[in-house]
Amino acid sequence: MKRTALYLILTTIFLTLFGFFMIYDASSYISFSQFHGDKYHYIKDQFFWMILGFIGMGFFSFFNYKKLYNLAFPLLLSVIFLLGLVFIPHIGVSVLGAHRWIDFRFFVFQPAEFVKLVLAIYLAAWFSNKEKGRFTAFLLLMGLVLFLVMLEPDMGTAIIILSQALIIFFISGGNILYILSILPFLGIGGFLLAIFEPYRAKRIAAFLNPISDNSSASYHVRQILIALGSGGLTGVGIGNSLQKYAYLPENTTDSIFAIIAEELGFIGSVILILVFIFLILQIIKIAIHSKDNFGRLLAAGICAFLAMQILINLSAQTALLPLTGVPLPFISYGGSSLVVDLASIGILLNIAKQEKG
Repeated sequence: MKRTALYLILTTIFLTLFGFFMIYDASSYISFSQFHGDKYHYIKDQFFWMILGFIGMGFFSFFNYKKLYNLAFPLLLSVIFLLGLVFIPHIGVSVLGAHRWIDFRFFVFQPAEFVKLVLAIYLAAWFSNKEKGRFTAFLLLMGLVLFLVMLEPDMGTAIIILSQALIIFFISGGNILYILSILPFLGIGGFLLAIFEPYRAKRIAAFLNPISDNSSASYHVRQILIALGSGGLTGVGIGNSLQKYAYLPENTTDSIFAIIAEELGFIGSVILILVFIFLILQIIKIAIHSKDNFGRLLAAGICAFLAMQILINLSAQTALLPLTGVPLPFISYGGSSLVVDLASIGILLNIAKQEKG
């Protein structure tokens, strides 16, 4: 397992540093134009969060993950409290009608990112015990958490959280029939939430017909497709993207993969995807070789939310799914996501240290 841990560290460092470089590449123009000639604005922010994230990764790699078992419930209460704070005036930050952030004056934090890791810890602690009759309580808990996340609104994160929770439940020995029984209700509920929220309906329309639809979502999809098409097989070269000049929305966050595909082409994009697959495989190995049920479920929960986030982001950026506001782990600009992802890797490294056999 030492080799697995080493591979995990090296892959994480590579992805984070590559993301840092691409954020600078993608953001220099818009940063210069939006922040009075400061083309380093975005990477200065990201550098702070990257250092904080690596500190978190180092700390949790030495922090005995078993201690998280007793911290699971206080962490859950804390994250539910934080999800409620985003709606408090002068504390929560509203951008374009979305309440997803908390202003701590010195920095802005997104609690929904924290939810993914905390739920992995709490559900792993809960389901590592084999008590019966837990499914109803599980549904009530997930209903509360998903309600708060959807209220922000943040459907992309809600899908990741729900998928992660169901995967942990199943791996813990949960009855697959229970999961299958709620899937129709989840499907109907998700469909209704999508079509009755105007901006989601526009994204679905843009996904189904990006050429004839004239909404901003359709514009976004078309610019992504232009970036992918411009990249061709080998790309236009590092630094030579045209889409980064304010054509492609969210080009440092949710849509940074489109810039990567434009500059590095199909070959570079496939290599990046293979690196992500390699990362997930190392996490799966750690979960399989964990010495106890809590460590196994915790590693599986972290694996689930990282894998789902990668899958949803890449699918949206290749027009396989409607657009959704999900960042690409370790690559996209955003402090909350990066710190949580790196701290999660630290926990995995600690689990790998204490593997069985």
